[in-house]
Amino acid sequence: MSVRHARDVETQAVKAGDRTTIQVLVSSEEGPNFALRRFTMAPGGGMLEHTNTVEHEQYVLQGRANIGIGEDVHEVRAGDVVFIPEGVPHWYQNIGEEDFVFLCIVPNKEDVIEILDKGC
Repeated sequence: MSVRHARDVETQAVKAGDRTTIQVLVSSEEGPNFALRRFTMAPGGGMLEHTNTVEHEQYVLQGRANIGIGEDVHEVRAGDVVFIPEGVPHWYQNIGEEDFVFLCIVPNKEDVIEILDKGC
């Protein structure tokens, strides 16, 4: 069991992201079944279209963004809940004037990420 403040957790740049960071709040070493991450996207930032071999459960804490899931695009904001099934292409784009921040829970399974949109 551990208790800490999020400000004390290391922040890292997301490799397939633009102006996007991740904090692993509860790692796979701590949680036996799930990991909890917090993503922050600066205004105009986002993540390229990609797939994962694990599902994502997400809760939006702050800001607004477009999230593409499969063929659909959803505008999300604080309080929205997002589910992304494993293997489904998805992407993110902050469309607001403040940081877009969300929590993401993933199962502790091997996750293979495939980037589909190589960007400019």
